[in-house]
Amino acid sequence: MDRAETELREEIVARCRELNASGINQGTSGNISARFGERMLISPSAVPYDDLTQEMIASIAIADPEGRWEGPLKPSTEWPFHRRILSERADAAAVVHAHPTYCTALAMVRRGIPAAHYMVAAFGGNDVRCSGYAPFGTEELADLAVEAMRDRTACLLANHGMICIGDSLAKAMWRAIELEALARQYCLSLSLGGPVILSMSEVEDTLSRFAGYGVREAD
Repeated sequence: MDRAETELREEIVARCRELNASGINQGTSGNISARFGERMLISPSAVPYDDLTQEMIASIAIADPEGRWEGPLKPSTEWPFHRRILSERADAAAVVHAHPTYCTALAMVRRGIPAAHYMVAAFGGNDVRCSGYAPFGTEELADLAVEAMRDRTACLLANHGMICIGDSLAKAMWRAIELEALARQYCLSLSLGGPVILSMSEVEDTLSRFAGYGVREAD
């Protein structure tokens, strides 16, 4: 294993621990993957993050729909949607999946996040969609996730959680934290009578101002 792969594996471990330390995930429910050449490195299934080491990270060929893996432990059960996203999204170098409280609450009522705040533009458009429902770890869920993320860098998964992507692990994690903050703000605004939704032109103005936004914050 070369130094670059070892360093990426170590970053996956660090980001998994950050998921729980940040409060946007609980236990081992989240999972993280990153592109390494033609392969996907992904956190293993059901391993407490404090016990995780870089040697435990599984490796799967991105082009392999069977998900045949290399490593001492099975990959996360959510490997199908990680693989599909990395396969179909050239702009994705990393995928973060978690069950943060407010994102998941919205997903439980199958409600996406509209343009209630200009930060919605950080996810590529005027909303963050909520996918349809399918059981975890299935190709059906992968299909729904890919569709919900069309032209977007995040989505909610019905009755499940959320997904964010980025051109680096740092950027994907930055988006995950921003998405949970946005979901919390939206939920609170609903209790106050509902937010005023920004127009498409207002969102497009923010999108034009957002070129490169978040890169320094994610480093």
